[in-house]
Amino acid sequence: MMIHEITKEAGAHKRRKRVGRGIGSGHGKTCGRGHKGAGSRSGHSHRANFEGGQMQFFRRIPKRGFSNANFRKVFAVINIKALENRFDDGAEVNADMLVKVGLIPDTKTPVKILGEGDISKKLVVTAAAFSKGAIEKLEKAGGSATVG
Repeated sequence: MMIHEITKEAGAHKRRKRVGRGIGSGHGKTCGRGHKGAGSRSGHSHRANFEGGQMQFFRRIPKRGFSNANFRKVFAVINIKALENRFDDGAEVNADMLVKVGLIPDTKTPVKILGEGDISKKLVVTAAAFSKGAIEKLEKAGGSATVG
């Protein structure tokens, strides 16, 4: 069986490893933990970056630069074509309505409307951000885009 041949029926569920069930199982006696040492003891776990007491790699290398990851703004992204499919002509579209029709999971993350696809319906859309293309398409169809 090859990886591309796995279907829902075949290979979808892997059986759990039952350790300590006799020598014939292949996981008897030491249960795959080896002999002696911290790794063989119950309750043993170590950090992913632990290197046996040696100074960890991330502490050995110099730290330079700046990462914007802590300050980036994350949006729930919706395309114009999704609005075309889900809303009637003249509808008001906001975060609550988007949750109701199932386009976003909740109203916690701000919504950004992108301009992929075409729109023919006149929609009044309120969102945290819009792309230039989305604003052009909404206004061309007779609707409006309000940042709020």
